[in-house]
Amino acid sequence: MIANIVIIAAVLLFLGVYVSWRAGRLDRLHTRLEAAQAALDVTLVRRSSVALELASSGLLDPATSLLLAEAAHNARGGPSSELAQSNLSRALRAAFAQPGFRASLTGKDGADELLAEVEAAAHQVFVARTFYNNAVAVTREARGKPLVRLLRLAGNAGRPEFFEMDDSLVAEGGDGAGARLHRLAG
Repeated sequence: MIANIVIIAAVLLFLGVYVSWRAGRLDRLHTRLEAAQAALDVTLVRRSSVALELASSGLLDPATSLLLAEAAHNARGGPSSELAQSNLSRALRAAFAQPGFRASLTGKDGADELLAEVEAAAHQVFVARTFYNNAVAVTREARGKPLVRLLRLAGNAGRPEFFEMDDSLVAEGGDGAGARLHRLAG
């Protein structure tokens, strides 16, 4: 009789520790997800700031500058807007894909540094989005476990969503100014 009570107590203790561990892990995953979201938002704002700087630098023709400035401004208004961020990517890609784009900037003050900064910001967005989407996948997987669902260990936390956007600086197969970046990201 006492042996049965000890076994039941041990099983309940084990279950309590396991559920506590699961809840703690889920909490850490949600914290990691929030940090990845914040990092993604920072890199998106930085990319739009650098794009706005490029648009106002006088290095681009007026039409391209206007298109890029509008896309950068819209992207700054809502870093979590996938459509606005994709439009900025397309505007940057259009600017970089112009024939002779890099050659037309040769010798202009600060052009190489600014273009390198745009490429670096675009690459950082790619990396931050990858980390964020990986965090979403791991969190969703953990939240999908039967015990987590049964005991509602996620509480009232919303289901995390992937952030899908066009984040390449050049089109597939492109050989423009950002081809190096695309090879790194791809």
